[in-house]
Amino acid sequence: MHSNIRELELVVKEIADEMAQRADRGEVASYIPELACIDSGHFGIVVIDADGLIAAAGDCDVPFSIQSISKVFTLTLALGKVGNRLWRHVGREPSGSPFNSIVQLERERGVPRNPFINAGAIAVTDQILSGHQPKEALGEILRFMQFLAGDDSIMIDEKVAASEQRTGFRNVALTNYMKSFGVIENPVDFTLGVYFHHCAISMSCRQLAMAGRFLAHSGINPSTGHTVVQAERARRINALMLTCGHYDGSGEFAYRVGLPGKSGVGGGILAVAPGKASIAVWAPGLDANGNSHLGRIALEALTKRMGWSIFGA
Repeated sequence: MHSNIRELELVVKEIADEMAQRADRGEVASYIPELACIDSGHFGIVVIDADGLIAAAGDCDVPFSIQSISKVFTLTLALGKVGNRLWRHVGREPSGSPFNSIVQLERERGVPRNPFINAGAIAVTDQILSGHQPKEALGEILRFMQFLAGDDSIMIDEKVAASEQRTGFRNVALTNYMKSFGVIENPVDFTLGVYFHHCAISMSCRQLAMAGRFLAHSGINPSTGHTVVQAERARRINALMLTCGHYDGSGEFAYRVGLPGKSGVGGGILAVAPGKASIAVWAPGLDANGNSHLGRIALEALTKRMGWSIFGA
């Protein structure tokens, strides 16, 4: 079903105008020093429909730190490399705990609950790293992002990566803990180095919406006809995004927005309307669960007005 691009452009512009007026913008992530100085006044949105037509508004071409949104792409890569063996190292259930919780890991013998909490994403990164030097693994992740977005200018923000490495004590603890159970196979600092750097990839809403198109179209990039992953795998990644993509706010996001989505503490959200569109929003102010406050509100407005919730119009 193809959207009416005129209607879509109008809806996207309306939403951006509404978000610009709002005073409740959430709080920017302060625990990563480089993110603490981002202006919460930003808002960008890009929607790319099945025909490749783009509706964009606001700060849609301003690059931001994608943070945990990168976990969707590392999961895709890791599944391509090791297939279902990945699930020996990470589960597929919602966590119901904060994204950097250590309590659950202790109860579950070092196997993280899903690939989108920090511990799970670190375990996924470790699988990509196996058999490679950290630089090679990171290069592979970055090239994959550039390839999906059709844009070689996508880069890692070294300042953000260094900022995370200086302050990422909780992630160091999680990784050492998993290592003690044999869940992590590579040297802890190698795995963490790759993890901190892929979370520091910088992209705009336009680049991110392009990179996510294969998930909206059964694993195929409709612009090129290239199969990124098999349809079944795309469906399963979307299922994980729906149930686990917003940490312990995932249920609320599914309830209000009704789309698979993945947030990052940089304020971005990548969302997928299967068969219809790939969507990226960015608003740096976060809610109590670490998800973009205005990003969710904007996506809720979009799915309502376009009738795109996967649970019915």
